[in-house]
Amino acid sequence: MNFELAKQRRSAAPHRSMFLRMLIRAAVLRRGRAAAALLAMVVAAGVTTAILNLYVDTQTKLREQFRNYGANIVVVAREGEGLPADALQMVRATLPGGSLTVPFGYAVARTSDGRSIVVSGTDFDKVRKLDSWWSVTAWPQKGAESEANAALVGIRAAKVVTPQGRPFDLSFKGRKIHLAPAGTLKTGAAEDNRVYLSLSDFESWTGLQPSTIEIAVSGSAQEVNSTIRDLQRPLPLADVRPVRQIVEGEARVLGKMRSTLLASAVLIILTAALCLLATLTGWVFDRRRDFAIMKALGASAALINGFFAAEAAALGAVGSVLGFALGVGAATWIGRANFHAPVAPRLSVFPVVLAGSILVALLAAIVPISLLQRFQPANILRGE
Repeated sequence: MNFELAKQRRSAAPHRSMFLRMLIRAAVLRRGRAAAALLAMVVAAGVTTAILNLYVDTQTKLREQFRNYGANIVVVAREGEGLPADALQMVRATLPGGSLTVPFGYAVARTSDGRSIVVSGTDFDKVRKLDSWWSVTAWPQKGAESEANAALVGIRAAKVVTPQGRPFDLSFKGRKIHLAPAGTLKTGAAEDNRVYLSLSDFESWTGLQPSTIEIAVSGSAQEVNSTIRDLQRPLPLADVRPVRQIVEGEARVLGKMRSTLLASAVLIILTAALCLLATLTGWVFDRRRDFAIMKALGASAALINGFFAAEAAALGAVGSVLGFALGVGAATWIGRANFHAPVAPRLSVFPVVLAGSILVALLAAIVPISLLQRFQPANILRGE
């Protein structure tokens, strides 16, 4: 049995060697057409590689940038109720890695002259990460005992509680707290009317638990909605909803970018396929005498078709390798020139480019292969 297998391998080796020599010789003898076909595949593969690299990398960067605009999910206690004491722990256990959760507690306090002001308790370290777009003159810092009751005051709230920027008192249900403004906050929204304390100071003063949890989670709009459904199961008494402006804005930007890049890639691939079709068709007519001789010598139609398809596939494979290297370089240059940020090479793109290039080359070879079926060896060899 082993002897027969070895004999079959030895008999097949010369055929494979001859097949490869014929492929190489066909490319060498017709360097012009081979170069034109290869150039078309290199351009198509290079542009596709650049577009896919830009799409994958830019999509990641855009999602990171959108996270700088704040939360895309909010968990809010229903009116007249509070969040469970372990709500924050349940939320963190449900969310995927890399998500950011920030609790907020709210109370309506009164100033020394009886005016109402909204006070919020939160984690300043996490708020700085979640809402990095906030315009803050100085954040409250942990440290000295004198800074234990430091507050971040909205610019409109400052006119009510501390016009001169001095320490001030607030009261809630008869309990007072002495606060020192560490800095002012400006967002152009409701935050400007609030006074922010550390969550520990807020809870010890008011006795209230957080009633809102703001969440920043990465992913597409569908993934965000899936996360919302996951959060609703452990928190049936809370209102879990997306921040529509963030989620829809992100989906709209990514959708337009995807459509533009993919349309560009399809247009380039179709152009390259037409160029390759024209080149391969001319290649068939140039070599019709060679194919006629092969048929006259007994070569089957399947062998000739397979030989031509192998030539096209080889062009696609070589073009994809060269195009991938060219496309990675182009994507890196575009990233630095237009986005002022490096675009990391994505090796996961290469299998797609390789398979796509071979497929385009084989599809472009269908028409030339059909022409091969119509050649009559006797007529061609007589010069007709």
